[in-house]
Amino acid sequence: MVSIAIPTYNRANGYLRQAIRASLSQTYPEIEIIVSDNCSPDNTEVVVREFADPRIRYFRHTKNIGANNNFNFCLEQARGVYFLLLQDDDLIDNDFIDVCMRAACTNRDAGIIRTGLRVIDSQGDILYETPNNVGGLSIDEFFRGWFAGRTPMHLCSTLFHTMRLREIGGFRSQHNLFQDVIAEVRLASKFGRADVQAIKASFRKHAGEMTFAAKVSDWCEDSVQLLDVLCELAENRAVIRDEGLRFFSKLNYGRAMAVRTSFKRYALYFLVFRKFKYRYPPSRAYLLDPIYQMLQGTPLYHGLRFIKRKLT
Repeated sequence: MVSIAIPTYNRANGYLRQAIRASLSQTYPEIEIIVSDNCSPDNTEVVVREFADPRIRYFRHTKNIGANNNFNFCLEQARGVYFLLLQDDDLIDNDFIDVCMRAACTNRDAGIIRTGLRVIDSQGDILYETPNNVGGLSIDEFFRGWFAGRTPMHLCSTLFHTMRLREIGGFRSQHNLFQDVIAEVRLASKFGRADVQAIKASFRKHAGEMTFAAKVSDWCEDSVQLLDVLCELAENRAVIRDEGLRFFSKLNYGRAMAVRTSFKRYALYFLVFRKFKYRYPPSRAYLLDPIYQMLQGTPLYHGLRFIKRKLT
């Protein structure tokens, strides 16, 4: 059996139905679906009961226990040999579980099974796709493949070995932002992994997603913790440390760039620069973007745009 867990909060009128439908439509027969309602104030229970499917097990917390505690609650309830944590705004293809379990035939105790990923917008339109191109590579090359964009690292494209995940303590990190990736790399290093190149899961980017709700400083601290774990597990620690610093610097500059206030954005750029040992300053594009934002719509802005077009 494979457990598909959907931790949810206040998404009855959002994407929850789509996540449940995607789970119920799996071609792999031996599944259970755990829906863990984190004390939603909406009609989540009504939505879940609409499906009336015996494979669904619904739980409702009497108080909000926090997102990560809800993740680990789902893990505690799981009866399957493998476990998928499907966020209530993400999707999986109808053959996701089947393809993953076929890939695990050669290693039934693989710590994780992974596929490629597509990123979709709020309407379900594809923004970009990333195949999982690290099959057969060593643990170091697996990490470097992530840094280089050759493989995605998301919950919706990863099956976890349930017992192994419990053994390492479930999902946890300093700020519970990279808790999923820390679990993935620890399991892959200790128990191995099965890789599916094909794209079989969809991560949704939209205004309400959790990814951008946290502080940049918290993301930096979780990034540093994750990088320490990667170096602990790697053989060539110097290479992983150097490439990881560059990768996480860029990742967090991107998060800082989402801040609208120019002064605060520059302050966050410096924070990221400092957190990653003053090794990789923000690129010119990051530094100039707040200036472009301030000038947008002015005659000077249009003049600079005209000059740029002429030069290129």
